[in-house]
Amino acid sequence: MLCQECEKRPATLHFTKIINGVKTEFHLCETCAREKGDIIPGTAGGFSIHNLLSGLLDFDPTNKGPNSAKAAPMIRCEECGMTYAQFSKIGRFGCSSCYKYFNGKLDPLLKRVHGNTVHVGKIPKRAGGHIKVKRRIDDLKQELQYSIIQEEFEKAAQLRDQIRELEKEISED
Repeated sequence: MLCQECEKRPATLHFTKIINGVKTEFHLCETCAREKGDIIPGTAGGFSIHNLLSGLLDFDPTNKGPNSAKAAPMIRCEECGMTYAQFSKIGRFGCSSCYKYFNGKLDPLLKRVHGNTVHVGKIPKRAGGHIKVKRRIDDLKQELQYSIIQEEFEKAAQLRDQIRELEKEISED
């Protein structure tokens, strides 16, 4: 495929822009992309995945919104010295202790990106027996709490018995 601008060189960069629901595709060579001012991934002025995540998570330090890094109090990892603002700028932790120190700020961000703070992906068939049972127990416990709140005590007793049976299964294995 040739570049849409110069129609001489092969198109090596393919951009898709969606603005107000209108999809536009661009197929450009590096030279024409630089001339147009588009940012080329992987180059000095390129746009990294960390920039993308920072934008998605509202981490832009120039943004003074409620979720921005400047709005956050000065949180610092005591192990590596990284601040929350630094983390938000580069999108990577400095060490494993950063999880502990930035924990309060991570849950809302993970929920925003992934839709949940608990992994609920696929479970391997061979090794996933216990995990499936534990998930079922957790679901039943939530249902039990709801039944108690709704004062459906007979249903709650049945759920309690189901939970006990499943817990016995786990302890026997």
